[in-house]
Amino acid sequence: MSENERLRADGQVWDVVVVGGGAAGLSAALTLARVRRSVVVIDAGEPRNAPAVDVGVHGVLGREGISPLELLRLGRAEVASYGGRVVPGRVARVHRDGAEFSVVTEGGQRVRARRVLVTTGLVDELPEVPGLAERWGRDVMHCVYCHGWEVRDRAIGVLGSFHQALLFRQLSRDVTLFRDTGTGLTEEQWEQLAALGVGVVEGEIGGLEIDGQDRLAAVRLTSGVVVPVRELVVAPRFVARTGFLDGLGLTVREHPMGFGEQVAVDASGFTGVEGVWAAGNVSDVLAGVPAAAAAGVTAAAAINMDLLTAGARGAAASREHGGVFGGAMEAEVSRRVLGTRVHGLESRFDHG
Repeated sequence: MSENERLRADGQVWDVVVVGGGAAGLSAALTLARVRRSVVVIDAGEPRNAPAVDVGVHGVLGREGISPLELLRLGRAEVASYGGRVVPGRVARVHRDGAEFSVVTEGGQRVRARRVLVTTGLVDELPEVPGLAERWGRDVMHCVYCHGWEVRDRAIGVLGSFHQALLFRQLSRDVTLFRDTGTGLTEEQWEQLAALGVGVVEGEIGGLEIDGQDRLAAVRLTSGVVVPVRELVVAPRFVARTGFLDGLGLTVREHPMGFGEQVAVDASGFTGVEGVWAAGNVSDVLAGVPAAAAAGVTAAAAINMDLLTAGARGAAASREHGGVFGGAMEAEVSRRVLGTRVHGLESRFDHG
C-alpha cells in the first residue's frame, strides 16, 4: 500500500495539515511532531529554488552551500523520524467542514484536519525577455545574498533596478545597468552610478547570447547592439501561490515595497481566518530559506498553543457537564477536608 493509500485508509483527523513541503513547511512539521502533534505535509514537489541545484542554498548556518534538494530530503527524513508524514500531492482546495478543515488534492485525496498551515511559497514572474526563463537560477538571478559570492568579479548585467546595481557593485567592478523597462533615475542616482563606474545602457532588450559552453555571453538589444555580460540580474514580481485557498477568505495584499503579492498574516503567521496560518514566501515574498524556516517554527508554536488552549477549554467544559462539582467547588472541598495535605504532601510544620 502506498503512502497516499495509507493516508486515505486511516481516516483520522490530523491535528495539522501543512500544505507545501519547503523550508517553512518542513520546519513547522518538525516542530509540531516533536511535541507529539499528528501532522501531515502535502507537497507538490516543485521547490522554487530547484533551478539553483548547482548553486546551493546559502546563509543556512551549518549547511552552507547545500543543494536545495538535499536540504529538503534531510528535512523530510527528520519529520518522519518524529512520526510526521510527508506525502506527494497538489492541493486543489481547502474548505471548512464544521469545526475541522477538509483538504482535497487534485487526485481526489481528502484529508481532514483541525488546523491548516499554508507554506506553498510563490511564483517568480520574470521579465518577458526571450530565452531568459531558461537561464533562471543559473546565470540569471535576483538575489545578491543567494548568488552574489558565486558571481563575484564577473561581468554582471542588471535589468532595470538601481538598487540591485548597487548591491552587485559590491561584488564586481564590471556592472552594467540596462534600462529596458524605462526605470527612471534621479539626478542623484545618475551621479552615484557614474561615481561607482556602473555603465548604463538604454534600449529594449531583444534576447540573450549563449556561448558554446551553454553559458550566458551577452545581452542583445533590438537595435542590434550586443553588450557582453556573464551574469544577468533581474527583478521578478513575486506572487504567492494561493489559488486553492479562494474559499477560505484569506487576505492577499501587495508587499509594502511593491515586490509582489502575499498573504496577510500577523507576527505568528495567523491569517485572521480561524484555524489557518501561513509561513514562508507565501506570506513574506522576500524571505530567504533561513527566514522561511524560522517563520515555520513560529507558526508551528502558535498553532500548538491554539490547539492546547482549545483542548483545555474543551476538557474543562466536559468536566463541568459531567459531574456534580465544578472545578472551583472541588478545590474548595479538597482544601477543607485535606487542609495542608491538599496536594498530597505533608507540611513541614505539621509535626511541630
